[in-house]
Amino acid sequence: MQAKHTADSILETARGFMASRILLCGAELDIFSLVVRESLTAEQIATVKKADLRAMTILLDALSALGFLVKTGGRYQTTPSAAELLNSEAPESILPMVLHMGAVWRNWSSITDIVLDKTKAGMKKGGALAEDNIKAFIGAMHVVASKMAPKVVAAINPGSARNLIDVGGASGSYTLAFLSAASEMKATIFDLPPVIEMARERIQAAGLAHRVNLVPGDFYRDELPAGHDLAILSAIIHQNSPEQNETLFGKMYRCLDPGGRIVIRDHVMSPDRTEPLEGALFAVNMLAGTAGGNTYTFEEIEAGLAAAGFTRIRQIQTMGMFSLVEGFKAHLSSVAGTQAVH
Repeated sequence: MQAKHTADSILETARGFMASRILLCGAELDIFSLVVRESLTAEQIATVKKADLRAMTILLDALSALGFLVKTGGRYQTTPSAAELLNSEAPESILPMVLHMGAVWRNWSSITDIVLDKTKAGMKKGGALAEDNIKAFIGAMHVVASKMAPKVVAAINPGSARNLIDVGGASGSYTLAFLSAASEMKATIFDLPPVIEMARERIQAAGLAHRVNLVPGDFYRDELPAGHDLAILSAIIHQNSPEQNETLFGKMYRCLDPGGRIVIRDHVMSPDRTEPLEGALFAVNMLAGTAGGNTYTFEEIEAGLAAAGFTRIRQIQTMGMFSLVEGFKAHLSSVAGTQAVH
C-alpha cells in the first residue's frame, strides 16, 4: 500500500537532515565525552574546543533540545542514556558509527551532481576509506558486528569447517565469533595493511593470535591465500560493481578447497529492487560513495557466483544487511564425474 503524502509529511522528510547534522557536529567535536562527568558552561566548552562562543552556545542549546545534553543553570552535561552510547570511552559507545555517518554525510551532499554526472563518487576521495576516516569506519563496522556476529555465525553454522578465510575482515569481529563457535577452527583475515594492524590489536587482546593468520593485501589486485574450507565475504559486495564482484568471486573460488563453502553477508534486494527500504537507501549510499557499488538481488548474486563456478547457491537468511547467501565449490569427485559424462 502506497503512503499518502501531505505537505507536512513531505516537509518533515525534507527537514530530516537538521537533527542529524546537529548530532554529527556534536560527535565530531566530541562534546559528549567532554561533559559526561561534569557539567560545563558554554564559555568553558568553547574555550576547550577553541570555538566561537555564539556558535557553540547555539549548538549546545540544540543538542539539549534534542535530548542529548541537559542544560541546568547555564551548564551542560551529557544525559545518562546518551553518555553510555556517545562517550568515546564507554564500552558500548557507538561514537565510531556516528563519526562514520559524518563521512557519509559529506558524500551524500553531492548526490544531485553525481546523478547529473557533474562529479564522481569515491570512498577514497574523502569518504569512508580516506586516510583520515578509515579508523572511524573500521570502528563503526566493529560497533555493528560485535553484537550481530554471533547470531550470523549461528545462522551460517560452520559445522565441520576448520579453515576460515575472512575476506575484507576488518578488525576481526566475525573471525572472533567463528573461532568462539568452533574451537578447532583456524582463520585467515585478509584486508588492507592498515586495517590488518587494527585487527592485530583486537586478535591479540582476545588471546587468539595463535589461531589467526593475518594477511595484508588488496583483493582488487591480489590473489587470496589458498587452503580454506569456508570463506566469508561480509558487507563487501555492495561496494563493488557486478564485474568487480564476479572477479572477486573467482578469487574466492580459487582460495577454497574442493567442497568448500562461500557465505556472503549483505543486503539482498527484491527482484524489482524497491524492497527492503533499508537496502534501497543503502544503494544510494553506494551511489554517493563508490564508483560502481550497489545493492543486489539474489538473482544477481547467484549469477555472479555461478559464473565463478559455485553451485548449490541459495539464500539462507533474510534480515536486511544481515541477509546470507551461500554457495559451494564442487568436490573433485563431482567434477570428475561430470567430465566423465561429457
